[in-house]
Amino acid sequence: MKSMMKFSVLAIVVVAFLAGGIALSAEPVKVVNKDGVGSFIACDVSGMTLYTFKKDTPGKSACEGECLAKWPIYYVDAVAVKGGLDAKNFGTITRADGQKQTTYKGMPLYFYSGDKKPGDTNGQGLKDAWYVVKP
Repeated sequence: MKSMMKFSVLAIVVVAFLAGGIALSAEPVKVVNKDGVGSFIACDVSGMTLYTFKKDTPGKSACEGECLAKWPIYYVDAVAVKGGLDAKNFGTITRADGQKQTTYKGMPLYFYSGDKKPGDTNGQGLKDAWYVVKP
């Protein structure tokens, strides 16, 4: 029963993140390793992978409209880091649509709607434009 409750809570968190409707006050991020992908950054609580978009430039997102349906933005008020990450590398931008978005080394961060469970990296290399965030 307890494990089912944990799964339900995790499922709610994942759905909320993918819908782009939650902004946590502090979200720990961590480095994850996966065969075939190597090291990348994921949210510690939800376990969901973070991505960057090749068409973005430092401080500016090029993902708008329909793009955001597949690639919801990642935003938290403050990033708590684990596993050797430096908090100074994380920041916040205000997008052209007025939404705030968390950045890593200036690059806007996203989730991928095709990732269904923690550790999924289904967006890696998609259309040669989307990549996991390398620490």
